Amino acid sequence: MNNNLIQIKIKQRLNKLASLDYDNIECWQIAEAFNKAQIEWVRRQLHGTNNYKEGDEASLRRIDDLQKLLTTVNIQGSMVGPTYYEVDSLPANYLEFKRVSIKGKHGKCPDRPFVVYLGEEADVDLLLVDKLSQPSFEWGETFCTLVGNKIRIYTNNEFEVISPKLNYYRKPVEVQFVGCIDLNTGLPITTDVQSELKDDIVELICDEAASILAGDIESIMQYQRNEKSAERNN
Repeated sequence: MNNNLIQIKIKQRLNKLASLDYDNIECWQIAEAFNKAQIEWVRRQLHGTNNYKEGDEASLRRIDDLQKLLTTVNIQGSMVGPTYYEVDSLPANYLEFKRVSIKGKHGKCPDRPFVVYLGEEADVDLLLVDKLSQPSFEWGETFCTLVGNKIRIYTNNEFEVISPKLNYYRKPVEVQFVGCIDLNTGLPITTDVQSELKDDIVELICDEAASILAGDIESIMQYQRNEKSAERNN
């Protein structure tokens, strides 16, 4: 869906076209509301806060809607003492953790793939001493935690981490309307950036963006109408 149509749909939801006062809403306000609505929509789908409590892969629709945002990247880091391998930092567009995959190396043994579980930082000491959860080259299993915008992959001096990869949900690309002011730089935007999400999802996000704007301008009727139209189910 192109950006002109997005702006028209949002203004129409606010009843601003017929009343001829739509110029009171700046294009940067529409872009800001749309981008905010994108993030809120994605977070709801990942968390499962819809009527059926479906998370990111709990149904075919969720998988299909969110697959665009799943990303795999190679990650770099270094050992911190003998206990864990720490990734330098999470990607700038990181939104939610999915999984980490690695290979392990031990002595002259051939590299082998590992299963990496996401653990809680509060449980690290217990996980390291528990025979069923501690890092093991023999079983090809270990765990990781998220701390300070970094990932810690625990080795317990059992193996060397090789070829770590992070699979995660990234933030959707922010839309930008040509001719508007970029709030980050204060300069005019010279190139359109369109939404990367499917048109049916953009329709839902337009309703949600209109609801955000209606709340900002204290237009109760439009707020209630658009709030009900925004996706709150499966």
